[in-house]
Amino acid sequence: MKLASRLALAAAVALAACNLALAQTSPATPPPSKKTVICLLPKKKGLPYFTTCAKGAEEAARELGNVELIYDGPTDGSPEKAASMVDRWTLRGVDVIAVSPNDPQVLGQAMKKAREKGIHVITWDADAAPEAREFMVNQATAKDIGYALVDAMAKDIGGEQPEGEVAIITATLTAANQNEWMRFMNERLAKYPKLSLVATKPSNEDQRLAFQIAQDLMKAHPRLKGIFGISSVAFPGAAEAVKQAGKSGSVLVTGLATPNDMKSYVHDGTVKSVVLWNTIDLGYLTVQTGAALASGKLKPGQTTLDAGRLGTKQIEKDQVLLGDILVFTKDNIDKFDF
Repeated sequence: MKLASRLALAAAVALAACNLALAQTSPATPPPSKKTVICLLPKKKGLPYFTTCAKGAEEAARELGNVELIYDGPTDGSPEKAASMVDRWTLRGVDVIAVSPNDPQVLGQAMKKAREKGIHVITWDADAAPEAREFMVNQATAKDIGYALVDAMAKDIGGEQPEGEVAIITATLTAANQNEWMRFMNERLAKYPKLSLVATKPSNEDQRLAFQIAQDLMKAHPRLKGIFGISSVAFPGAAEAVKQAGKSGSVLVTGLATPNDMKSYVHDGTVKSVVLWNTIDLGYLTVQTGAALASGKLKPGQTTLDAGRLGTKQIEKDQVLLGDILVFTKDNIDKFDF
């Protein structure tokens, strides 16, 4: 073999060896960053209230970019089925589970197990025992909500000292958030001594049952002046019962529901005031909170959270506050679409 050929062959072998060494020592191309998996569990999937919350959650996930959002829940509101979903997500090893507990006692054990596996657990819309979660994303304080409901009813009935019998239709007797609201509603009623609370009835997140309960309340209490519907299905159910009974304007109905669900009742005079918060913003804030917790940007002891388009939100102890109660009336309800 000629000298030039031998030199070329040696150079090629040396170059190949060099390339092999570089391939062995150079770092591999980094894998794509893992997305943060956040599971959003409503009390009852399919209700407009929770559907609009999910819309806001999806917006936050898109905005953050590195979040995979799973929105699911029992269509019948069963807390046992909800707990099973938490168990399945725990086995999968997701990053964050955000729960709106229908029954904190039933869901609490599943939530604690998830935390023991290193999964971040938060509540939103409704709370559970503090040991079952790290933070709660709260639409407003229970006091603010309870007081706003009673003040709205007093204003709707009218007069310097509104008077008459009133009743409450709630979702379930195990709903911790509604029990807290009712505690402050009773406290606020002391400001209006001529308003007498005569009954509190659960409707089990069933609008038809709320309709029937409202009918029964009007028959049992002929002097009834007002009905509070403090869930997103109890309120329209009670309003429809009052409307069909021909008592619009004489029995006032107020409560918590989305403006889209209540517009017709506001415009026909059955309802004067709808109390709520921006449900889209609540879902958005929940995902922002979960993502911040998973990334280490949210830790115990913080007093504020940078929440994307919502700006800076206050944290009181372990509660991230949306903090904006809205009252919809005939004058403004058409400006809102959720």
